[in-house]
Amino acid sequence: MVDLDYYEILEVDRNASFEEIKKAYRKLALKYHPDRNPDNKEAEEKFKLINEAYQVLSDEKKRTLYDRYGKQGLESQGFEGFDHSSYDDIMDFFESVFGQAFGGGFSRQRRKEEKYPLDLAIDIEISFEEALFGVQKNITYSYKVPCEACKGTGAKDGKLSACPECHGRGQIYYRQGFMTFSQTCPRCGGSGESALEKCLECHGRGYAIKEESITIQIPEGVDNENRIRVQAKGNLSPSGLRGDLYINVYVKEDEHFVRYNDDIYMEVPVFFTQALLGETITIPTPRGERELQLHTSTKDKEQFVFKNEGFKNLHTGRYGNLIVQIKLIFPKKLTQEQRELLHKLQESFGVESKPHEEKFSTIFDKVKSWFKKSES
Repeated sequence: MVDLDYYEILEVDRNASFEEIKKAYRKLALKYHPDRNPDNKEAEEKFKLINEAYQVLSDEKKRTLYDRYGKQGLESQGFEGFDHSSYDDIMDFFESVFGQAFGGGFSRQRRKEEKYPLDLAIDIEISFEEALFGVQKNITYSYKVPCEACKGTGAKDGKLSACPECHGRGQIYYRQGFMTFSQTCPRCGGSGESALEKCLECHGRGYAIKEESITIQIPEGVDNENRIRVQAKGNLSPSGLRGDLYINVYVKEDEHFVRYNDDIYMEVPVFFTQALLGETITIPTPRGERELQLHTSTKDKEQFVFKNEGFKNLHTGRYGNLIVQIKLIFPKKLTQEQRELLHKLQESFGVESKPHEEKFSTIFDKVKSWFKKSES
């Protein structure tokens, strides 16, 4: 996964103003527009990247996030770097900047080819351990390719005719008062063409399903619902343009460890005598065995912190902490001998063993005085 530099793509300085970024985008978008570069896949990919870069750098929030953390930071916060999922959406964004009639003489011809989104998303599940240390995964997934029999048109022998609903325009128009409105033709989906007969091979869908196996590297520190983008591994269009594959990562819960941000929490049961004596115990952590030095009279729910033993932060590269929380365990039953020993132990502490008497001594005297007054 290559982290491209959006500023380099638009050929602007990192301190460029919004107007400078917009000017650079308009210049490059017109230069690499697919209609000016027919059958040029390199120009088409460049056009896609230019739109992607502008969608990020023209948005103040996305630009700030990108400047601080890069593209991976955008994706981890729910941004995909660009908001489109197909060639149609790229063109929609292009037109939102230039307008449908911006004078360039470009058409939407390329959109006729695509009957499905080019970008593709799949889900994978990994273990807590794999998320902590990172892992290389081999995955097999299905993607769409144009039907060979109809060349992706969905029509028998690839024979298309002008759509009878919109008469080949791809849009239908209606008037409301003195205003004229348009919308995408619901019959042909904006292509302006419809099939005389459906393709027998793909039943009019225009695509077939293929399988592919790839190897991906999941970085250490990946969190639940993070997305990994693999370029040019999505669905394939009739023009030969291939979308991107987005992998949604889901992390299984662990029986003993809990993640919160980059920290790992674990509960350690400790017998009350171990806490009283301040013993040193060995505990199993995600990164191996560690010695935990209790102090005398360690309390229930008391926490001990092991620095840099947590998850690696994908943005900063720093590690979180391992936080061990004590759970004091007391015996459920006592033998007669154990009771006698405990009584002896309690007596050996003297006044210290009865803290309630010392704390409430003045209250006892006050209450006694109340009874004396009532008796008199």
